[in-house]
Amino acid sequence: MGWNLFFWLVICFPSNIALLASTFYQILILSDLEADYVNPFDASSRINYFVLPEFIGQGVLCALCLFTGHWVMFLLTVPVTCYHVMLYVKRQHLIDVTEVFRVLNAEKRFRIAKLVLYLTVLIVTIFRSSIRLLAAGRLKLYNSRFEELDIRVNTLGF
Repeated sequence: MGWNLFFWLVICFPSNIALLASTFYQILILSDLEADYVNPFDASSRINYFVLPEFIGQGVLCALCLFTGHWVMFLLTVPVTCYHVMLYVKRQHLIDVTEVFRVLNAEKRFRIAKLVLYLTVLIVTIFRSSIRLLAAGRLKLYNSRFEELDIRVNTLGF
């Protein structure tokens, strides 16, 4: 019980917020580039600064969900992780300064799709952590007359 609560509150929630913020910042930079508020070199360097940390964070989150047995989160994160691996292997993960305007709409759509996925993962994380917190509050731990650890649930009346 303690590990699940720790996983959802300390590992999943902050990493989801970081991935969400990184993707939102990249969309914001691409929108500024489209409106001609920032030059292509600054936009590509700002976006490329966050690409590898985002890929690593996404991969670590996916691996943690796999190894801890949280299958819903794993199934939500594995498509983006596979796509990130494919981009990295093909060396297409960074935005090129000379071609930034040619791929602007595709990059924006891809990042908006990632933003929607990260919001879905965040909603699942909030839901799962609230369930874990409620379950932790309803459990009673006390010693029985045989001096063993006895766990009983209040809601069922046992």
